[in-house]
Amino acid sequence: MFSRLRSTMQAVFTPVARTLMRAGVTPDAVTITGTIVATGLALGLLPTGHLFLGAALIGVFALFDSLDGVLARMSGKSGPWGAFLDSTLDRISDGAVFSGIALWFLFHTDGATRSWGVALTLACLVLGGVVPYARARAESVGADAHVGIAERTDRLVIALVPTGFVQLGLPVVVLVVVLGLLALASLVTVWQRIGAVHRQLAPRPGEPGPSQEPEAARG
Repeated sequence: MFSRLRSTMQAVFTPVARTLMRAGVTPDAVTITGTIVATGLALGLLPTGHLFLGAALIGVFALFDSLDGVLARMSGKSGPWGAFLDSTLDRISDGAVFSGIALWFLFHTDGATRSWGVALTLACLVLGGVVPYARARAESVGADAHVGIAERTDRLVIALVPTGFVQLGLPVVVLVVVLGLLALASLVTVWQRIGAVHRQLAPRPGEPGPSQEPEAARG
């Protein structure tokens, strides 16, 4: 959904990346710093009720997610290690964002709103972790699962926008509904990726089946 915005941001970040490269800043340093700051903002601002400021600042750092990639390409350091580090640390910052929202529901709401808010936020957290895992696991078995209606940037934007506006008067029930729809969209994305991999790897009629995968590889 936001792939065009990411392409635009990559063009915007080119001069920034050039400046960082001249200063000797590495892509790994950018990735790690971004994760630390985003995680600190999510766990420091959202649970304490600073929803608008937290959502705005986290959103800014989410847009900077492609800066390390631009810097890596410009410095000739693009490769599997950078992709692995970026993807792994993304799971930490994503977990912090949804944990921060869940803690806000726990500390600042009550009754059914708190119960549904916490439950749906945790559903978004869990399913949001399965979405990238499905893609990574597909690639490890030689398939392509780059499909789905709710990728990482989509999930963050959809969650953070109503979260921020709750502090400005948006009814909390709207946030709960949005989180429910986001959890559903994440579930659909997981199913889409499972279906895509099945179509690529399932034996066709008349073809021999694949060799049995060791149980250890299924863990």
